[in-house]
Amino acid sequence: MSASAAEPRVLLFTDTLADVNGVARFVRNVATQAAERGLPFLALTSTPFEVPPLPTVRNLAPVASMAMPAYPLLRLALPPVLGLLAATRAFAPDVVHVSTPGPVGLTGMLASRMLGVPLVGVYHTDFPAYVERLLGDEHLGELARVAMGMVYRRFSHVLSRSDDYRRRLIALGVAPHRLHTLAPGIRTQDFGPRRADREWMARLCGGDLSTVRIVYVGRVSVEKNLAMLARVWRAVDARLDSRGVDAQLVIVGDGPFLPALRRLLAGTRAACLGFRHGEELSMCHASGDIFAFPSTTDTLGQAVMESQASGLPAVVTDEGGPARLVNHGETGWVVPATDEAAWAERLAALACDEAERRRMGAAAAAAMAECSMEASFEHFWSVHAMAARERA
Repeated sequence: MSASAAEPRVLLFTDTLADVNGVARFVRNVATQAAERGLPFLALTSTPFEVPPLPTVRNLAPVASMAMPAYPLLRLALPPVLGLLAATRAFAPDVVHVSTPGPVGLTGMLASRMLGVPLVGVYHTDFPAYVERLLGDEHLGELARVAMGMVYRRFSHVLSRSDDYRRRLIALGVAPHRLHTLAPGIRTQDFGPRRADREWMARLCGGDLSTVRIVYVGRVSVEKNLAMLARVWRAVDARLDSRGVDAQLVIVGDGPFLPALRRLLAGTRAACLGFRHGEELSMCHASGDIFAFPSTTDTLGQAVMESQASGLPAVVTDEGGPARLVNHGETGWVVPATDEAAWAERLAALACDEAERRRMGAAAAAAMAECSMEASFEHFWSVHAMAARERA
């Protein structure tokens, strides 16, 4: 079989590839890396949206699709199962990778079982926490934990995005010897202080070149803990205004919580920019001064990496993957998720201290320079090669 050759044949199933989220960006980056290296890799998806024109990506038109419950900006697709299975047989994989536990991902699990090939996946999303936060029901969250445990216990190898979520996967019943903490990586060539354009940012947000901008980038959804950030900003804004500090909170992203967030921020110095992509996203990161990321449900926090790579100190919670990415006191601050007074103190202090922002921002950019997508992909691929060797 081909696993005895230099490289295994890896077939990835994903329910998200064209959407605006960290999972889709990760899969696109993996597909790009595989294409550039000429590796035997294919990503299968089923979406009504346009996918990247890569030889390592194939989209099978869904039979039907609908808006995700509680998140209408995302769509849940019903894939052509027989078409996906036919594509699987044609590709003849040595390893099946399931990126998401949705209809496409579950078809990938079926394909792995039918062919008798190893099943590998990345635990990208804390679905139990999302269910609990979005639907406001602890019992549904617990049911989601049971379901996720049943799914991921079937995998030969599971890649966690952080050590914190490695521990959570063990709590779901996944055997520790099957777990790997994936080396974090971003396209470092796309982010950096050189991308800053404060004049452009001032035109978008108001204010001027000297305005201190505290930036959030990500989905605008309740599970991102943005209501807490809004309360904190209201206190910070009043404190900075009394000191004569020109400052602004900038929200980059969109989602179902945006109307409520606008109401919570009313009367404060804040701007909501909606989704930004490509060069504009890089400019949003680099043209800010502080990055604030209040989420407690992120398995990694790609936006935290991108902002630090852009030269911004980051303030994150002590829950989830982002805490792993920030060197407390050096590249930013890790603040207890429930201590809003501490959050307000850290943000206000950084807004008033340009020298400290510059020191931390330079340290953050230097730290992220080592976290390339190339290195992350090599770790990702090595786990699949291991799975193929084990089968052989």
